[in-house]
Amino acid sequence: MVNAVDMVEVWRGPFLESMHRGHAVICDDTGQIVQAWGDPGAVVLPRSSSKMLQALPLITSGAAAAHDLTQAQLALACASHNAAAIHVDAVQGWLAHIGKCDDDFCCGPQEPRDIAIRDALIREGRAPDRVHNNCSGKHAGFLTLAKHLRAGPDYVAADHPVQVAVKDAFEEVTTETTPGFGIDGCSAPNFASSLHGMARAMAFFAAARDGAGTQSSAAAALTQAMVTHPELVAGEGLACTELMRACGGRVALKTGAEAFFIAIIPERKLGVALKIVDGGTRAAECAIAAILVRLGMLDPAHPAAQTFLNAPIRNWDGLETGMIRPAPELA
Repeated sequence: MVNAVDMVEVWRGPFLESMHRGHAVICDDTGQIVQAWGDPGAVVLPRSSSKMLQALPLITSGAAAAHDLTQAQLALACASHNAAAIHVDAVQGWLAHIGKCDDDFCCGPQEPRDIAIRDALIREGRAPDRVHNNCSGKHAGFLTLAKHLRAGPDYVAADHPVQVAVKDAFEEVTTETTPGFGIDGCSAPNFASSLHGMARAMAFFAAARDGAGTQSSAAAALTQAMVTHPELVAGEGLACTELMRACGGRVALKTGAEAFFIAIIPERKLGVALKIVDGGTRAAECAIAAILVRLGMLDPAHPAAQTFLNAPIRNWDGLETGMIRPAPELA
């Protein structure tokens, strides 16, 4: 990606040891760029940062209402969870509610990122299930939509009615024709857009309100679900959960693989999208925290902000050897 700018520095003692470069866009609800770093036109795969867009048809189709989905389930549809008990139990309950089972998932089994659940599986001599996949909430949403549409079981196929609906919603809120898709880690298509397009979509979510149209009502419901249940969107100690809590429910946040991150800021009607070009998650977390501080949404002195904004680097003996911090252009 050309024209990327310095966004995050990695220091070891007095030496600048590494630099992460990237792109970021802040967009308002008219679709206009408020501020940008790097190239707003860079074509990106938003990965899991697009889960709210992928969940829109779950609501707009009537599937969520028909199956009496709760706000917590809508949050899980947007989640990249760490497979803690609160996530696994909730997704299993959702599957039972719609008459499906683990084998109906098209996402692959994944070792839980929650240490307690992982260790319990090892002690029991059990392999991880598909429900442990960090995207299982999204896939429960896909299964619910497929059932509602009376569509076939291969709901991750690009020409399946579920993914056709996702693509249509994606293009509507980014206001772009997607140039194509890549297959995500969970086997679903991940549609590409410009970085500006993703920021524009997040601004749409930020300005959305119930009763302002089907798509707007759905976007508002998903945003509210995320800020009400930050623990379901990621998990304890993870950036999305901890930074949403630190922002006091005023911002919805969602990370994506390969160092993507978005923010939805309803009170300012602003959307943020950023991409670190080397795929370094540590840099994306630092950069989104810096932008939230810049916009007055995050107190830089909050412990969660300090965890990601000026993250200490420690060696194996626990000694602090340096830090990760925003580059001057971003700080």
